[in-house]
Amino acid sequence: MPSKSSSRLAALTVAAVCSAVSTVVLTSPAHADVVRIHDIQGTTRISPLAGQKVTDVAGIVTALRTYGSSKGFWLQDPNADDNPATSEGVFVFTSSAPKVAVGDSVTVTGTVSEYVPGGTSTGNQSLTEITKPTVTVLSSGNAVPAATVVDAGSVPAAYTPAGDTAAAGSINALTLEPTKYALDYYESLEGMNVQVADARVVTATDPYSEVWVTVKPHENPTRRGGTLYGSYDSQNTGRLQIQSLGSTADFPKANVGDTLTGATTGPLDYNQFGGYTLVASQLGTLKSGGLQRETTQKQSRGELAVATYNVENLDPSDATFAAHAAAIVNNLQSPDIVSLEEIQDNNGATDDGTVAADVTVNKLIDAIVAAGGPKYDWRSIDPVNDQDGGEPGGNIRQVFLFNPERVSFTDRAGGDSTTAVGVTKVHGKAQLTASPGRIAPADTAWKSSRKPLAGEFVFRGRTVFVIANHLNSKGGDQGLTSQYQPVVRSSETQRHAQATLVNAFVKSILDVQKNADVIALGDMNDFEFSDTAKILEGDGELWSAIKSLPKSERYTYDYQGNQQVLDQILVSPSIRRGCDLDYDSVHINSEFNDQISDHDPQVLRFKP
Repeated sequence: MPSKSSSRLAALTVAAVCSAVSTVVLTSPAHADVVRIHDIQGTTRISPLAGQKVTDVAGIVTALRTYGSSKGFWLQDPNADDNPATSEGVFVFTSSAPKVAVGDSVTVTGTVSEYVPGGTSTGNQSLTEITKPTVTVLSSGNAVPAATVVDAGSVPAAYTPAGDTAAAGSINALTLEPTKYALDYYESLEGMNVQVADARVVTATDPYSEVWVTVKPHENPTRRGGTLYGSYDSQNTGRLQIQSLGSTADFPKANVGDTLTGATTGPLDYNQFGGYTLVASQLGTLKSGGLQRETTQKQSRGELAVATYNVENLDPSDATFAAHAAAIVNNLQSPDIVSLEEIQDNNGATDDGTVAADVTVNKLIDAIVAAGGPKYDWRSIDPVNDQDGGEPGGNIRQVFLFNPERVSFTDRAGGDSTTAVGVTKVHGKAQLTASPGRIAPADTAWKSSRKPLAGEFVFRGRTVFVIANHLNSKGGDQGLTSQYQPVVRSSETQRHAQATLVNAFVKSILDVQKNADVIALGDMNDFEFSDTAKILEGDGELWSAIKSLPKSERYTYDYQGNQQVLDQILVSPSIRRGCDLDYDSVHINSEFNDQISDHDPQVLRFKP
């Protein structure tokens, strides 16, 4: 998933200015002189009047948006028709601060437009608007139409219909079935005043003053208060994003498991950062669920503890070193080996050719010592400048930290940024040709992406092969609320090629030494049930150890109300069959509004 620190438009400027690129202009038959809002909205996602001028559309102003590039107001007809598929609300885009007030009875003359937040290339659904409006205020102080209650009983269990194959899988032209599909239900309320009550938080407040709640408290719950994303057919229909029309300074700082008690009310919008969004004119009161950060068990003397931790673009200018160090020492209990992902070079995003990361890594090691942890040693390979993706100039890479008092690293010369590591047979056992080394760095599968780092470690006389990964991100995939259903996950193509190479490398070790202890870990950027995971696992060469946990514990990341697996530790048969494997997804970040990374670290303990 896209990093929450990635560049993006401010979340409070969603459904921004209509443009030629993202406006759908359609022709339709002539319509009656008196046009109501439900006539504009129609029974599909695209207005039957798109591109046409409408005159004297009547309604009550329910809310104003006076900030950002999407200034305007929501208008709702208090006299609904008898068709549940037709919304009675619509957004009126004014481009400047609207000159109306909530409760005004107005008529609007303007052009019906279909705006696609983020542009048509995103695959997002469109938002029906009235643009270039002329507004006439008839009276003021009128009652706002009562909010439609969105709750567990009203939202259907099925998420979406399949798209029209003749329209590239689009659902835009399909007649809405709001009692059958959740996305149709939400679309039938687009622009209307809606309400949720006593809604549990399932994704913590982010830096853009957004929070996700569920109106279905019993839908795939995790034991700490979230909602689990357990398969491609389990999109979780009760999820809804909440923003506020008020000051961002007043927006609640919520964690997973908290509750917005009472009523949260406002118009239902659609934006590029999560789809259907309740833009609240009235926010419920935050009630804490008391969630605490987890601490894993300390490894025993005979156990090797191996961890993976994405530290989210860590560079020397960051203020999170002490917090990361405390997490490694206290919450992770100082693992023997730590695979770090997203370690940036010594000057971070400054794009001046710097690729070394010794300043970054040693600053973290020093912080760990200061936090009471061991003096870790480290190994890595600097990438070729600007060839491994991530933030331009940052040169992110994987790094091995290891505690030399507990485990040793086998250094073998020859590994560099462009030379492929191989496997040889020495005295009947597998051995890397270089340690550390990179797996097939010249292969096109790794274009603009991080190359896996392989190394040999020795614990209590036993060699353990560790492969640190950070596979291609999900950037570019269509969102779950896309107009194309089922959604297209275009990023999988490269990730599958990468997984194939990693599996083949593990197989080359096991072909030489069947009982070799091999661990492939890191930010795999894909789910434990995904084809990426299946390719990594192959014909039993590896197994994703997070599957040893109860389903309600299988998550490392929280995105748009779905708790999901992105980070994994996969193990070879000798480790899996040892019957002493202990796995822990240590929830210290993903559920909290004050997270220091958007990923939770993972820890594996076993006896080699």
